[in-house]
Amino acid sequence: MYRAVSAVFMAAGILFQGYCLQYFYGSFLKSRLGDKRRTGFCVALLYALFRAALVWGESSDPWDYGISVGKLALSLGFLFAVALGFYKGFCPVTLFLAGAFLAASDISRYTVAILFGELGEKLLGFWNFCAGKGILTSGQAFGIAVNIGIMAEWLFEYLLMALILYGFIKRIVGDFREKDYSMTRTELLFILIPAVVGLMVCVLLRIIIVTVRDDIPELLYKRYPILIFVLPAILLLSLLSILCGVKLFQDMIYLQREKSGRTILEKQVESLQEHMEEMERIYSGIRGMKHDMKNTFSIIQGLAGEGAEEKEELKAYLSGLNRSLSQLESRFQTGNTVVDILLNMKYYEAVRAVPDLNMDADNLLFIRELKIQSYDIGVILGNSLDNAIQACRKLKEKEPQADAFIRLCSMEKGNLLILKVENSFDGKLIRNYQEEFPLTDKEDKKTHGLGLFNIKSTAEKYQGTMDFKVEGKVFILSVMLKNGGGI
Repeated sequence: MYRAVSAVFMAAGILFQGYCLQYFYGSFLKSRLGDKRRTGFCVALLYALFRAALVWGESSDPWDYGISVGKLALSLGFLFAVALGFYKGFCPVTLFLAGAFLAASDISRYTVAILFGELGEKLLGFWNFCAGKGILTSGQAFGIAVNIGIMAEWLFEYLLMALILYGFIKRIVGDFREKDYSMTRTELLFILIPAVVGLMVCVLLRIIIVTVRDDIPELLYKRYPILIFVLPAILLLSLLSILCGVKLFQDMIYLQREKSGRTILEKQVESLQEHMEEMERIYSGIRGMKHDMKNTFSIIQGLAGEGAEEKEELKAYLSGLNRSLSQLESRFQTGNTVVDILLNMKYYEAVRAVPDLNMDADNLLFIRELKIQSYDIGVILGNSLDNAIQACRKLKEKEPQADAFIRLCSMEKGNLLILKVENSFDGKLIRNYQEEFPLTDKEDKKTHGLGLFNIKSTAEKYQGTMDFKVEGKVFILSVMLKNGGGI
């Protein structure tokens, strides 16, 4: 009976580990089979069969560390083979997934075994005490109590192991937000080393756990009872170090992205300053032309009184003058000088890449009492237009006859300012349910989403938010800011 119940509990535990493995892999890696559920079922089943084979082939000496090290190496090889066979690509994060899963599995098993390994003997002593006091009056009652105690102990141990393993994996999946991040070798070592240390602690524990006293093998924590608490504490701290490593790794990515975002913002500030100087030069030119206007009219009057040849010269002169004035004309007038400069700059930049681009900003207007800094509006519109121009350029490369457009508008609701930017695109938006922003198709994957990140950060500065949606082949970005809510 004991063997049957033990086999049932062990089978359930192995199947649950298989479920955890496929959930862990599936959260980071893309399936080769296309169907995520079918891949998960195959991985879980194969893992269960592999673990069952290891248990079936286990030697009579469960504490033989040589065999344990061999099983560890075999398990790592199996986990890598599963990743290669059922998931696309062998990215660096796979090394971390295999090491972390194996470490969590061994640590949970050793922790529970040490903490509750003596529970069976304690329970047996308790039942003997009850029998001695006459509480258990018959051998049958004593046998039932012992069986119930053993089964309850097994159930509790397996549940606790499952809880530790699942909680660990669930936490990593939640904390490891940048699952498509292309990590460097140094970054991989940073998150991999705690998992390797955890595995080595388990190997070391297996080597030293059995001691010999008076030629009799004895568990180390029986000789030194304090180790019943010290060893599990070391194991759990090792597990915690893996979680902390992942958390710190994500914080480093966030800080690196924020630093890159600040660099981009600084470049945008420099660009705005340069174009503001250019606009000032244009305005100076306009003032100079007004100053010379009297002379200009004198020339016109002189030419107007001559014959046909002089009139033709007059037409050519006026045509050249008109072209000069057109060059000084501001195409966009929103009521905000910085925005006007930015729109003109981005427009001429856009038409160089997409000559037939239609850029409409007639409904983008700003009041004089605007309390939002012009620089922050420039950051939002600048990043939005950069993304929109890139999308239109990509659309025209794929569909030369497609209509490329960018539409900007603003509206006020109470003390809220809402900015909306619509643009045409090819209709293909790469999304990952674990990522906040759409994925880029640019070569520099590490800086993807920086434009939207800067927009969101600026909106939050004014207690606002950013949202985007897709309607057919139109991408719509909406930004809401509180007028005067800057911090």
